[in-house]
Amino acid sequence: MTPVNPPQAKNRFLTRQRRLVLEILRQSPHHPDAGMIYLEAKQRGERISLATVYRSLSYLKEAGLVAENSFGEGHGHFEPVQGAHHFHFTCIDCGAVIELEAGEINRLARALGEVRGLQVDDIHIHLRGRCPDCQQAPALSED
Repeated sequence: MTPVNPPQAKNRFLTRQRRLVLEILRQSPHHPDAGMIYLEAKQRGERISLATVYRSLSYLKEAGLVAENSFGEGHGHFEPVQGAHHFHFTCIDCGAVIELEAGEINRLARALGEVRGLQVDDIHIHLRGRCPDCQQAPALSED
């Protein structure tokens, strides 16, 4: 029997624009928002609209290739889906986003769910505070 969605079918739906958005995300050391992705595409000389970036991100999320994160700014930040589940720490002073590997948290959350008879499919934990650099920075006086 032929698979319903053969592997080559997935690539057929990755248009040039979708591949561009995914490439920008894979090459970014940060978690860019749609506007940042759009600006990077324009800097590369690509012809793409902001609306196309949003549509591409929506498609890539549905396809399971991109994850959207909310860092308390009222809009999404994006990253390519990685094999290992991870969490984010956002510095409330400088805005730095740091990725944290934490397999123990995944195991603990699933175990807590099992105690209550829940099936945990996804876990979102977002930590906020001050990064080491901002902890060392002198406080600004409000004179």
